[in-house]
Amino acid sequence: MSYLYFVTHPEVVVDPHTPIERWHLSAVGIDRMRSFSHLPGISGLSSIWSSSETKAIEAAGILAGARGIGVSVSSQLGENDRSTTGFLPPAEFEKVADAFFAQPSTSVRGWGKAVDAQARVRDAVTQIVSAHRGGDLAIVAHGAVGTLLFCALAGQAISRAFDQPFQGHYWKAPLSNLKPTGGWQPIAPRQ
Repeated sequence: MSYLYFVTHPEVVVDPHTPIERWHLSAVGIDRMRSFSHLPGISGLSSIWSSSETKAIEAAGILAGARGIGVSVSSQLGENDRSTTGFLPPAEFEKVADAFFAQPSTSVRGWGKAVDAQARVRDAVTQIVSAHRGGDLAIVAHGAVGTLLFCALAGQAISRAFDQPFQGHYWKAPLSNLKPTGGWQPIAPRQ
């Protein structure tokens, strides 16, 4: 049986002066992604897709390099639109993210709606899976859209209760039915 692995980028270098979409992986994030890329359980990967954001492309590149395969990129796998606020201090970000999940049909502080981001990522993943030709498939993207996709595929209402506990996690689902087999798992221990 072949699987979809939805992987979130690990830790990043937070730079309030750089657009969030262009943030890079931190040294810790790179180390965690390298550890994940060598796990025997993902040895069946035949295709890797990434969002167009730098941190996801870097994470996908580490995985692709370890597995000897290329990376395809889709902007439709990007994180929820937070351009109206840009960088927010961590405590403020968490409050807005809580509201984003709690009010999925509302634009919270100008952020894109959760229901719209969910539909976008679900459609993108459905198209990628329908064109996939054998072996396991990894999609490297972001926590919020990964949670929204998980909720859609698991038949759950949008809720932050299904969110990853911190950056650098994955869940998997058989490609035959896309029903997640469990919740988020860390890509590697946190240092």
